[in-house]
Amino acid sequence: MRSWLTSSLQRKLSVVVTASMIVPLLALGLFAFLISSRITEQKTKLSGMDTLKQVEANLRYMLQDAENISIFLIGERDIQQYLSRNEDHELDRVDILGRMTNLAASKKYIANIAIYPDRFDAVLTTATWYEPGTSDPPAPNGDAVKTWTGVYPVRNYAGIQNVITLVRPIRSIHDYRPIGWLAISLDEKAISKDWAALGLGRGEGRLELIGRSGEILSSMDKSRLGKSLEQVEPEVQTLIRQGGSGTTTYGSGENKRTLLYYPEQLTGWTLTGTVPYDQYKSENGYILILTAVAVVASAVICAGLVWFTVRRVTRPLRVLTRHLSRIDPDRPLPLFRSESDDEIGKLGESYNLLGAHIESLKEEVIRGEARKKEADLRALQAQINPHFLYNTLSSIHWIALMSKESRIADMVEGLSDFLRISLNNGKDFCPVGQEIAHIQHYVRVQSIRFPDKFAVHYIVDPALEQRMMLKLLLQPLVENAMIHGIQPKVGTGTITIMIRQDQDEERMNVLVLDDGIGMEQERLEQLKERPDLNPPVGGYGIHNVNERLLLHYGADSQLEIDSRVGGGTRISFSIPFLEESP
Repeated sequence: MRSWLTSSLQRKLSVVVTASMIVPLLALGLFAFLISSRITEQKTKLSGMDTLKQVEANLRYMLQDAENISIFLIGERDIQQYLSRNEDHELDRVDILGRMTNLAASKKYIANIAIYPDRFDAVLTTATWYEPGTSDPPAPNGDAVKTWTGVYPVRNYAGIQNVITLVRPIRSIHDYRPIGWLAISLDEKAISKDWAALGLGRGEGRLELIGRSGEILSSMDKSRLGKSLEQVEPEVQTLIRQGGSGTTTYGSGENKRTLLYYPEQLTGWTLTGTVPYDQYKSENGYILILTAVAVVASAVICAGLVWFTVRRVTRPLRVLTRHLSRIDPDRPLPLFRSESDDEIGKLGESYNLLGAHIESLKEEVIRGEARKKEADLRALQAQINPHFLYNTLSSIHWIALMSKESRIADMVEGLSDFLRISLNNGKDFCPVGQEIAHIQHYVRVQSIRFPDKFAVHYIVDPALEQRMMLKLLLQPLVENAMIHGIQPKVGTGTITIMIRQDQDEERMNVLVLDDGIGMEQERLEQLKERPDLNPPVGGYGIHNVNERLLLHYGADSQLEIDSRVGGGTRISFSIPFLEESP
């Protein structure tokens, strides 16, 4: 896969550009999904709060109507007269009961209206409840004005009925003495009748009416009626005690729910709505599918556009690549025809210029090769000259011997041997022993020229004498030590040549040491940084030797120079062993 990708610029650009576009698309899709999920949750909460407000308005209407009816009944003149007597009057009771029944029948949510006299035992009630006495609401205590009971069950002809009762005392309008009490019971089923149709949380939510003490007065789940919220869901009880209205989330995992709560102002009760948090998953799943489809479709379209664009852009490069892959060394580079002025077009123009330049260089190389061959012929012809020089020096040597000029004969013989070794039949490398012999011939000539001025000591490892080394490395260093170090010195000087094998590596260490006048620190630093600096002062030999070492052996073999004024000069280098003569 990696080789397939890296072998084509078109594929690499397509993948990189497509990835750079898909990543933002994925990020945008994720962002849109999260925002949509949050909006969905907020929408559910707002819709739920609207539902609670609607339920509260209906409940408030029922409660207010029940209170209005209670106020009307306790102030009604016939009821006041009936309760003010000391005994029951059947006709008055039947008349009052008939009016109470008509009033209760006009309100579907009123389960019963009952009047309990204080002075005689005759209860007026509009409902036919079985098990009388067990279903009576508690009488008001003391100076209580009114109170609402919790939910409790009663039994009638239709079965069990859950009611919530408003209880308030009846006092005489003349002397404010208690003469009885009134109970108006509301049917819990009528209160919660339309709650399911409101569709809280898309039908998965639950509406409940919570009393002041935390008792569940009405609920869509009838099994929870009359139970204490503190025991069933203490978290909810803690949240709604804070008062006011709002929304929050409680629980975790599968029990995680959204809670909505809204207070009822007349009674202090609280309407609550709970929506399972999993209800959002279906809506979020739908949003996720839409987002994924949109992102995938956008990614496919982007990938197609990227492929088309990259293919169109890289087509000139492919043409240029084919031109370069079909280069024939014997023919000029094929001409690249550019159709645009962009960077690729300029690259094509540069390619055409490069082709023209290469063609020009080929012609120049051909001309140079011709000149080189001509120079080789001249050099071959010039090889006769050294033989003429050797013959001439040999003749001078015999003439000097015949004239008994031994010093001249010795000098001529040393010079002849020196030149013969220097030429070395045109070879660049020679054995260490031959390089030492070359130095000895040079010293032989210079000792005649400068008698008693210097002495040369040789410390050479015998095992290294047959090792090959680049020729003419030591003579320039000895000459430099002799001319710039020993000659300016007063008295006789010493030059030491030491060649040893490195114990740790397969290398040859070479040292040329003299006790001449040395050199100043400034000049030494300049020479270390640039051995070619001002050659006449340091000698052309050092520059040439260092250049040859770098060319043949590399940077590890360059010259190392150390010197001090009056303390002589030390020049060394290290070269690797050659297994055989190059």
